[in-house]
Amino acid sequence: MLQVYLDPCTVNSRKVLAGLDLLGTPYELNHVDYFTGAHKKPEFLAINPNGAVPAAVDGDFALSESNAILQYAADLTGADRRYPKDLKRRADVNRWLLWEGSTWFPSCYTFLVEYVVKPLMNAQPDKSIIDKEMPNWHRLAGILDARLAKSDWLVGDDVTIADIAVAAPMHVHKLQRLPLSDHPNLERWMADIEELPCWQRTQGAVDRALQVK
Repeated sequence: MLQVYLDPCTVNSRKVLAGLDLLGTPYELNHVDYFTGAHKKPEFLAINPNGAVPAAVDGDFALSESNAILQYAADLTGADRRYPKDLKRRADVNRWLLWEGSTWFPSCYTFLVEYVVKPLMNAQPDKSIIDKEMPNWHRLAGILDARLAKSDWLVGDDVTIADIAVAAPMHVHKLQRLPLSDHPNLERWMADIEELPCWQRTQGAVDRALQVK
């Protein structure tokens, strides 16, 4: 059985948990407490030298990077509906996975750090950092909005791991103060994501960690 090592409250850990649920992949959860620095301890570094959650182990094969874990799990499970075998549709899913990791995540993460992480650490958000990133975030959100004007989900009319991956950096969008209302197709899509059972089943851990009331 696939072993996953993560803390459910982090962006990429939640992505993997919701994604594995969507895929129907059996797994065993090994909790790595992010807030106590367990991801930097030698026993975890032996699994992922990068010292970042999540990670997965299948027998003697260890894998890091959340999107790679979802790709592997989809093929392991035979979940072609969520990660299509068709060459062009798979390339389309891969395109959004790469875009999320390289471009979308860093932008959304700025808001997460300023409006969520800093308050948890009794620090104040730096509005100058938000103001600097806001135009870029709107540009990227506009790309998603235009895509989602054409279909219900990012790659056609069915949910794929691309949707889970791209939604994850916005997973506490209200606390992040992301202006989704400026992008109605993106706002609609995020509401649809939040109705997915696989997403809802990951909400409790996030609420507990962030003390959302």
